[in-house]
Amino acid sequence: MNSLNRFADPVYCLMRLIAGLMFMCHGLDKTFGTFGGKVAAEPVMQVGGWLEIICGALIAIGLLTRIAAFVASGEMAVAFFMFHAKDSFIPIVNHGELAVVYCWLFLFIFLYGPGRLSIDALMKRGSVPATSTV
Repeated sequence: MNSLNRFADPVYCLMRLIAGLMFMCHGLDKTFGTFGGKVAAEPVMQVGGWLEIICGALIAIGLLTRIAAFVASGEMAVAFFMFHAKDSFIPIVNHGELAVVYCWLFLFIFLYGPGRLSIDALMKRGSVPATSTV
């Protein structure tokens, strides 16, 4: 099992990229009808679409990852309780399982951080303070 640990961070970063891009696609679909979906007419859905586009892109590239993941996780919690749970509280019944999965996935990304393969990590590496040799 230890031999697989070397793949943990690259696979995590790939998962973060794919999840961010898929989330962004949901936003593009709601906002512009890009992938054959209907453009959302309700203002709350338009705001949600823009949040999904922006947060998804930030998560995908690993820029301001924790903030974007926290906002995206909150948005998915709100989406579940406002739009899905009013019919039934069981995600399989109310078709809210994707909102639940995204909510918990983005909460995990918020807690775990961006990973080594991200813009956040590159910026952190570049801002290492110089140590004094006294």
